[in-house]
Amino acid sequence: MRICQIAVKRSIWFHGGDCEVVMLLSNSIPGMTVIMSIPNTNGIATPRCSLSLKPNLSSSLSSLHSFQYGSSKIGVPVNIRIGPVQVRQHALTIRNEVPQNADFPRRYSKKEKKPFPVPIIELRRAARERLKKKMKNEPQKPLSLSAPKNGLLVKKLIPTAYKVYNSRITLINNLKKLLKVVPVHACGYCSEIHVGPVGHPFKSCRGTQANIRKGLHEWTNAHFEDILTPVEAYHLSDRLGKRITHEERFSIPRIPAVVELCIQAGVEIPEYPTKRRRKPIIRIGRKEYVDADESELPDQMPENPPKLLLTEIPDSEIVAPVDKEEIVQLAEETLQAWERMRKGAKRLMGMYRVRVCGYCPEIHVGPQGHKAQNCGAHKHQQRNGQHGWQSSVLNDLIPPRFVWHVPDVNGPPLQRELREFYGQAPAVVEMCIQAGAALPEQYKSTMRLDVGIPSTMQEAEMVV
Repeated sequence: MRICQIAVKRSIWFHGGDCEVVMLLSNSIPGMTVIMSIPNTNGIATPRCSLSLKPNLSSSLSSLHSFQYGSSKIGVPVNIRIGPVQVRQHALTIRNEVPQNADFPRRYSKKEKKPFPVPIIELRRAARERLKKKMKNEPQKPLSLSAPKNGLLVKKLIPTAYKVYNSRITLINNLKKLLKVVPVHACGYCSEIHVGPVGHPFKSCRGTQANIRKGLHEWTNAHFEDILTPVEAYHLSDRLGKRITHEERFSIPRIPAVVELCIQAGVEIPEYPTKRRRKPIIRIGRKEYVDADESELPDQMPENPPKLLLTEIPDSEIVAPVDKEEIVQLAEETLQAWERMRKGAKRLMGMYRVRVCGYCPEIHVGPQGHKAQNCGAHKHQQRNGQHGWQSSVLNDLIPPRFVWHVPDVNGPPLQRELREFYGQAPAVVEMCIQAGAALPEQYKSTMRLDVGIPSTMQEAEMVV
């Protein structure tokens, strides 16, 4: 006698012969085992037939009853034996990508070097693997580069580049309008800012004469550049051209790094022309190449209609929103533009390399960093002012500028003794939240919304 086990959900097929079939009715009765013994006495193969299993309990029992006592096309008795019911217990696990509470972003001192996005151990391991393959004399793959390394644009990222550029312009125009209705304060001695009716009382000033003021800030009105930190980079007329030398540092224009990234990804701005290739470059060495002949190609026709590029509104034409609904709508639009710009820039950085100095905030958009010796960070004399280039992350290109979160704008101000109970959020997000926008999920962990704030110092001392 042959025994076979079949897991069944809706129907099974079996053939005749001396066999014993064990079916697991997973959809009808959990843990129930149905054993059907179909003898074959004449040695003739039984015709093929189908048994249907229904998902509910009552219908399944009626089907089993018809198997045993009803008529069958096979013409042989069917013996049904129901085994003991076994109930399996499964642990329920709820996973969430956003943690409940997260630490604030670390502030590195001027003497520390930025960490590598990929740990140095992983970089060394990859280098050893490349060395092993080279020592084994393995046949190397033909040198074929894909866009953008071959000089061409990544076609699918061109709409993303335009979206990032327009989102940045929208963000700038909306922030200038929100500054007229949402109070933002900036310290006159350091770079710290605060979003709220009054400045916070924390002693965290590191500017000049901070010891005399015992670390207290002197708050003034903030400007747009205090909220959205300007990060500039050199504009490259040819992304694969020669590196910028120290003598050329004043002759090459500097533009916002996000705009330079969008230009290299395909955005056409007449004020900042750049070389566009229609054929891949021809590599003749590790760092040498020649451009392919494009003379036989037809003239490139301009796009009709051209893609829309937004422009910044002058400060004299900024009009503040009037009613509450307009303020909330403006805050929602600003927050959406902020998220679109960051997500799109992160996607562009995955294909177009962006370098950052490990000692100072200098940014360079291109395959290699420039050679300008203008680094003034810690111990720059030992490096002769040269930058320590490494791969950058999104926060290097678009700094979020974290500020203290005010739980209740109309309530009491922040208290110095309850500093451990307050959270932080990017300045743009905090402005939009105070203006009435909905809070995004990814910022709740650092804002500590689940932490109860004591009302008195006696309650705070009781917290373990």
